[in-house]
Amino acid sequence: MAAKDDDRSTPPPLPAPLAVAVADSHTHLDMQSGTPAEALAKAASVGVTTVVQVGCDIPGSRWAAALAAEFEQVHAAVALHPNEAPRIVLGDPDGWSGQRRSPGGSTALDEALAEIDRLAALPQVRAVGETGLDYFRTGPEGVDIQKESFRRHIEIAKRHGKALVIHDRDAHDDVIELLLEEGAPERTVFHCYSGDAAMAKVCAEHGWYLSFAGPVTFKANQPLRDALAVTPLDRVLVETDAPFLTPHPYRGRPNAPYLIPVTVRSMADTLGLEESTLATAIAANTARAFGY
Repeated sequence: MAAKDDDRSTPPPLPAPLAVAVADSHTHLDMQSGTPAEALAKAASVGVTTVVQVGCDIPGSRWAAALAAEFEQVHAAVALHPNEAPRIVLGDPDGWSGQRRSPGGSTALDEALAEIDRLAALPQVRAVGETGLDYFRTGPEGVDIQKESFRRHIEIAKRHGKALVIHDRDAHDDVIELLLEEGAPERTVFHCYSGDAAMAKVCAEHGWYLSFAGPVTFKANQPLRDALAVTPLDRVLVETDAPFLTPHPYRGRPNAPYLIPVTVRSMADTLGLEESTLATAIAANTARAFGY
């Protein structure tokens, strides 16, 4: 029996191609169906010719680096996700990360960060991330571990001259405070920006990039569109965070880099810009942010 078009497991249809090619600044091809080659070809067919493959743990970061070495249009970011660091130290009895582990303590975190440091030195690795703070999934017992991991990722990014990719969930004030305390890298990207317009202005003052994902297209997210509206055009990026955060009207269905045009067109409408004008800016911004 053929799947219905409204089946939540059915991939959305291909959008019309963009006239100006852009990059998906944050995706997880290792979590998507099909092969990376298939996903990249599908994306390229609609004008998404570059992707940043993001690692969230050691296996994922190694995979990202290997993929970027294989495909010229892929750039890698490597890191321990903010939720990963506490699980390395405290253990992961529920298997949330897919790796049931006993507590490893600070030694295990040191070893993991040493591997991220090694990977960050590779030429195809353009960024350190996603790192930052996440107070939604990790409880109070993990906050100090997250902060320590975040600080050390900042140091790694600066030492290797790589971009820093921020994951910030329910932790806006602490993320900004820590970035200012440690000194943010010259190229800092807020992945899946979720703050308000006031925070966007603060980020702009420091020259940080804001990457917008599917939620900017959701009807209820007017504050996010307000944030986009006050973000300088030369600091705007776009991403999928696929397979998550699929844009409207396909919310809840599988996301992938080929759906970037849907989000770009929604963003252009918000900003009152021609699609090609926004796409041209995004393409230049992403190349500048990630140094390729």
